[in-house]
Amino acid sequence: MSHNFQTPPPQSSIFTLSFPSPHILLVTINREKRMNAIPTQGHKDGYAIWNWFDEEPSLRVGIITGTGGKAFSAGADLLEQLDIRTQTDSAGKNAGGGDQAVRREPMPNGFGGISQRRGKKPVIAAVNGLALGGGFEICLNCDMVVASPKAEFSLPEVQRGLYAGAGGLARIIRTVGMQVGTELALTGRRISAQEARSLRLINHVSDSPEKVLGDAIDLANRIADVSPDAVIVSRYGLREAWETGSVEQASRATAELYGQKLIKGENLKRGLQAFAQKKKPEWVGSKL
Repeated sequence: MSHNFQTPPPQSSIFTLSFPSPHILLVTINREKRMNAIPTQGHKDGYAIWNWFDEEPSLRVGIITGTGGKAFSAGADLLEQLDIRTQTDSAGKNAGGGDQAVRREPMPNGFGGISQRRGKKPVIAAVNGLALGGGFEICLNCDMVVASPKAEFSLPEVQRGLYAGAGGLARIIRTVGMQVGTELALTGRRISAQEARSLRLINHVSDSPEKVLGDAIDLANRIADVSPDAVIVSRYGLREAWETGSVEQASRATAELYGQKLIKGENLKRGLQAFAQKKKPEWVGSKL
């Protein structure tokens, strides 16, 4: 399948990019031997990839998954983190704790460039195995989640002296409430895909591990089949309500930012014409 993108996709040794359908971006975490744990460079790479996705008019829906059948992502590369901590301690001693000490670099848009992403376009997590720590935080901020029946989810940071600092604590409380979210965050307990579904943390549990990616692509194609402008605006309204907790604020902000742009856009015109002619609309890339 050939692609005519406005700009070439970013390069990464951590993520593999592919395009299973004309308007779908599939991002695969390509570190199977490390259970798809994401190192520091991965946060920068992910940030660049998802920004490119938002700005590329031909792409409408993203999917993120992991390589292999064992793990979606085991979170941070703890061996790398141990090495960073060792260097930090050593540099701190040598420099008296001064500015020469090694510091952990910030994560733009959160873990993997996605756990704190607002963005414009929807992203689906296709969870093929364990989603631990930052891997679970990615899922918590994805717009939809499709999971293997063998998938498991956990925020185990407290078991290693850490905390879920890439948005996961706030997201899980928003989704499951204070008491259940607190139990999961303070114990690090793993939950099955079935329990995650019952807690409304995921949308769908596939019939088998082999069907996860296909189910996610099917869902993405259904979204890509409707107006890309309407998807962007609707998603913004949903996200704004989730972030602010205010129906009034979300409704007002959505109308102010996108109302006139949507009405004046080519896709609304095409949608109404297709309805009148009883034909399927032929959408164009969003300019929102």
